[in-house]
Amino acid sequence: MKKDGLLETRLEETRVFAPNDAFRSRARIKNLSEYRRMYEESLSNPESFWGKIAGELHWFKKWDTVLDETNAPFFQWFVNGKTNISYNCLDRHLDSATRNKAAIIWEGEPGERRVLTYWDLAREVRKFANSLKSLGVKKGDRVAIYLPMIPELAVSVLACARIGAIHSVIFAGFSAESIRDRVLDCSCSLVITADGGWRRGNVLPLKKIVDEAISDCDCVKNVVVVKRASGDPFPCRVKEGRDHWYHRLIEEASSDCDAEPMDSEETLFLLYTSGTTGKPKGIIHTTGGYMVYTYLTTKYVFDIRPEDVFWCTADIGWITGHSYIVYGPLANGATVLMYEGAPDTPDKGRFWELIEKYGVTLFYTAPTAIRAFMKWGDRWPEKYDLSSLRLLGTVGEPINPEAWMWYHTTIGKERCPIVDTWWQTETGGIMITPLPGCVPTKPGSATLPFFGIDAAVLDDEGKETTAGFLAIRKPWPGMLRGIYGDAERFKETYWSKWPGVYFPGDGARKDSDGYFWILGRVDDVVNVAGHRIGTAELESAFVEHPAVAESAVIGIPHDLKGQALVAFCSLREGAEGTEDLLAELNDLIAKKIGKFARPEKIIFSSELPKTRSGKIMRRLLRDIATGRALGNVTTLADASVMERLKAQYEE
Repeated sequence: MKKDGLLETRLEETRVFAPNDAFRSRARIKNLSEYRRMYEESLSNPESFWGKIAGELHWFKKWDTVLDETNAPFFQWFVNGKTNISYNCLDRHLDSATRNKAAIIWEGEPGERRVLTYWDLAREVRKFANSLKSLGVKKGDRVAIYLPMIPELAVSVLACARIGAIHSVIFAGFSAESIRDRVLDCSCSLVITADGGWRRGNVLPLKKIVDEAISDCDCVKNVVVVKRASGDPFPCRVKEGRDHWYHRLIEEASSDCDAEPMDSEETLFLLYTSGTTGKPKGIIHTTGGYMVYTYLTTKYVFDIRPEDVFWCTADIGWITGHSYIVYGPLANGATVLMYEGAPDTPDKGRFWELIEKYGVTLFYTAPTAIRAFMKWGDRWPEKYDLSSLRLLGTVGEPINPEAWMWYHTTIGKERCPIVDTWWQTETGGIMITPLPGCVPTKPGSATLPFFGIDAAVLDDEGKETTAGFLAIRKPWPGMLRGIYGDAERFKETYWSKWPGVYFPGDGARKDSDGYFWILGRVDDVVNVAGHRIGTAELESAFVEHPAVAESAVIGIPHDLKGQALVAFCSLREGAEGTEDLLAELNDLIAKKIGKFARPEKIIFSSELPKTRSGKIMRRLLRDIATGRALGNVTTLADASVMERLKAQYEE
């Protein structure tokens, strides 16, 4: 074990990919020296740097001070500035050619299509903003949104922002109990939902779930219902006086609705993320700093251009959808693709079909999705013309090098730069990432910090080290401003490890080129015979085997070693979990990591337990391996996976 008790890292990645000349020649930032000059300015003179960026957007009143640090960690950005993010996403574009450009291209799982230009979207947002006002919603009121991936979800978000209401989007797959917790925590006065939503050929009864969730929520005075699943197999009950059909409200509403001038530090939205205590944390994001940061990260990380079609495959119920489906792209006047359904419905080629159909140029998805695509086989993407793609992105968790290489060769055809982005719900936007025209990439590395991000790897005492804890040493505009109703929890969770330094909760290492390698949550660290290893590194080693599509590694108590490893491996199509494969995987781990890391047990499974956002639930795998009662499985995409794994493990 290392004397300082920090993580050990054993995997080494030597492959480097420079941006191709064709991409570089047109990129916004074309070389590393330009990036370094801008980066140094963003750290040494943040007032000037961020002031210039903010000046590219519309303000009803200019700020007095760019950054106020007097009440750290409750930093303030663009102090006393007045703006509105809905205005900047819509109205700002209506006096130019962008007015008639597609803002949202939408396709539903059954195949319906809609296109909303910026003019269309602005009218719809204004009308719904007036509808909310007619129901008594005022500036500062909290509005819960529980909708499938349909255009009305983006409209609802922008309408709330337009009138100064605080939106709390809840992923349309959470249980009634999860909705109730979030509604009650911030006392939502109105809920926006739909009669149903499509997922893998089935209609989810969203309104029914909402009715159950708010049955004892006295704070909820009104429910707005979008008619999505007409002819669905279940009735949509409407409670007289409380429930209102969206389409009827829109028909009666005026399309004139001025945007509310919002103080830069007034709350824009709450987004709940899971906490270690079991109680969800309501992350607070405010107006001005978040707007500026998502605008700039979209502009530079995706090198976005007027002709691009940008498809971020996340749900708007997650921060990725907030920042890179709605606010960031629309502030840049971009065209975004929204898709309602699953990537394997009606078949496993659906995503590639959509890329071909709509000429998608920028594709941003999660490593867990990429590993699923690998598992399904190359024959699916090979059926479609993906030549429109010019940039690929990945988000949500560290990507293992083999998945990165598959993405690079099979999807990008070795010509599309990959931006492997690290960030969190709390950070508001991308923090560590390659800039595609100038930063050479290494498979599995998020590479270099974005502008204004003073990232470091520290030990427990706060000293810089090569492998330890990721830390952010300076404030940035998109940062969270607190946890709703719990200032002490905010300080304890994020600001107590080192004085004045933000602790994201991730392990990391930094290589000789200054590149960052994210090693996963520090909670996901195993201690085997004195060796502290991040599970992400172990999982990457397993996936290097051509038979393995995805893996999850956990530690279980062991009398001699302290902890022993158990690996759950999902195999690619056509591969079989034989004794020979077990031996090969053990040999691979011994070679890549060390003999000490060979697992006590390897379980082959067709599926791993994942949340609806695609994250593997290692906590539940630990429950199985240690014989504990299974914890809460309501957030799983398919709870039946757990019973199958439990039976398999016990065999």
